Amino acid sequence: MEIADDRPQSLADLAEDARKLTTAGPRAVLGLAGPPGAGKSTLARALVARIGEQAAYLPLDGFHLANAQLERLGLTARKGSEPSFDVRGYVALLRRVLDDTAGDIYVPDYDRTLHEPVAARHVVPPAARLVVTEGNYLACDLPGWREARALMAACWYVEAPPDVRQARLVERQLAGGRDANEARAWVATNDAPNGELVEASRGRCDRILSTIGMDMSVL
Repeated sequence: MEIADDRPQSLADLAEDARKLTTAGPRAVLGLAGPPGAGKSTLARALVARIGEQAAYLPLDGFHLANAQLERLGLTARKGSEPSFDVRGYVALLRRVLDDTAGDIYVPDYDRTLHEPVAARHVVPPAARLVVTEGNYLACDLPGWREARALMAACWYVEAPPDVRQARLVERQLAGGRDANEARAWVATNDAPNGELVEASRGRCDRILSTIGMDMSVL
């Protein structure tokens, strides 16, 4: 896939490009892929806030398997890895938001205090013409993720320097209750290999961008 020009752009520029995706139909999905700690969720929320009531947020993190399922599958130590998500459920919700524009569609999220997915935290209202979804694996050439990618009008790859991502990821683990050694170990043994898998999908995205230095404020 040809990657579009990746020169630095403002949030306003990106929001305008995102709006253009809706010209072909009643609703479109924009995907934001990228490795852990790249700033995907921050950008997604900022885009939705900038566009307003015609946009809605749909995070992949809502499709984390519950801790009980991770334990059953032997994936507790690999929480956040590609097989630890319900990709079929995610694809089903993407299809629904594209096909059903008549009523509210509720969207799950991940709660970093509970360390569990939670139902219906977000909503896609009928007025939303653009759904911004974000997650690590959206562009991966793997079963399930290929189907998800095909439902997106565009998929943008969000990246950040390794040291920036490392600092963000360690801080995330500290905020989640791990001590400094545990946080660094988790990032090294879990987030790092997840990021390597995601980086292999970079060329399947329509454009590459970074939020470093971007003003995310919505005026």
